[in-house]
Amino acid sequence: MKQDKLSWAQLVSQSEAKQLPLLDYLLERSAAQLETDQAAILAKMDAMLQVMEEAVAFGMTGVTSNSGLTGGSAKKLKEYMETVQAGGNRPALLGPVAGSAVTYALAAAEANAAMGRIVAAPTAGASGILPGVLMSLKEHCGVSREKLVEGLVIAGVIGEVIASRASIAGATGGCQAECGSGAAMAAGAVVYIFGGNGKQIGDAVSIVFKNMLGLVCDPVAGLVEVPCIKRNAGSVVQCLLAAELALAGVDSFIPADEAIDAMDKVGRALPYGLRETAEGGLAVTPTAKAWTEEYFKKIHS
Repeated sequence: MKQDKLSWAQLVSQSEAKQLPLLDYLLERSAAQLETDQAAILAKMDAMLQVMEEAVAFGMTGVTSNSGLTGGSAKKLKEYMETVQAGGNRPALLGPVAGSAVTYALAAAEANAAMGRIVAAPTAGASGILPGVLMSLKEHCGVSREKLVEGLVIAGVIGEVIASRASIAGATGGCQAECGSGAAMAAGAVVYIFGGNGKQIGDAVSIVFKNMLGLVCDPVAGLVEVPCIKRNAGSVVQCLLAAELALAGVDSFIPADEAIDAMDKVGRALPYGLRETAEGGLAVTPTAKAWTEEYFKKIHS
């Protein structure tokens, strides 16, 4: 029998009906599903947070991917932003929170490309988004580790809803299903961390998908590097924008569940060549094709 799709609105309503804070309800639900206790779930999230921190640290050393296609962008951006701030000629365009979030997202994504240990949240291709955002909040906003761990619980359930209603795979739904989902998960976590309610979390999720709907998956040579790594950085900005709007009380006309459903329909309507096949988009530009040809010559020689 086919399992009913999960609904963010329904989860929020159920927590209210039980007169439980949203986090407590979601932890109770997850513990029952996994046949464990809430402390074990929080411990697992803490362990994942540790891996995220280590991935960012590894990426910040300036690692290069095995293919040689990417690497060093996070370190370069950090050094550039420090130079801008020290010079005082102009403010950093992204500001401290967004600037660090983008830098750390690049770092974690570059760690993935260099075969480092990462948390696939929701996928390896989108693994820089949550670490980038959470590490920046820790650094610039003084968010406690406990709160970051709780944010990961919220993000995880949002990912569960997305996977239930749509897909988190680029091969199924394009990069909107990978980086889009990662940004939606992170946006929900940010809203929770700063005191937003269940509806505001849903609004942030919806706003992310509004702004990322239709994003294709077109990796050069089929590698999770170009344009994936920089899309992690761009997704962080979409996450922070959506969270700020939701926290300001800006409603999303389209509810989260419906935005996720729309993402699913758009993803399945995308041409085959734009769903992780490396047969469309940026993957078939002249530069990409020339590099791909040389790359496969090397690995097969």
